[in-house]
Amino acid sequence: QVQLLESGGGLVQAGGSLRLSCAASGNIFRFNTMGWYRQAPGKQRELVARITRDGRINYADSVKGRFTISRDNAKNTVYLQMNSLKPEDTAVYYCAAGLVLTGTANDSWGQGAQVTVSS
Repeated sequence: QVQLLESGGGLVQAGGSLRLSCAASGNIFRFNTMGWYRQAPGKQRELVARITRDGRINYADSVKGRFTISRDNAKNTVYLQMNSLKPEDTAVYYCAAGLVLTGTANDSWGQGAQVTVSS
């Protein structure tokens, strides 16, 4: 059984920073790709950033230049450093892992972490 344990998140003022962490355990050998999705109230879930085991990275256009994803393969942990936060970044952030991220039940998911950015 695979588990993704998220930490971080919380409430921050616009312009501030937060860091999310996600530690994977269990049958992780197939976790080539790890990343973060987010879902705001009334909106569809969207991919924020993803990183492969060999370091290839993709970002959503809305977070480029502000968010940084990184990965510690030895610790099976992925991080999301979020800087210059905006109110529109407010959402539940989900860690995901899989061979490739599809955004579906084929991936493994964390429980979600609330990020709230006040104006």
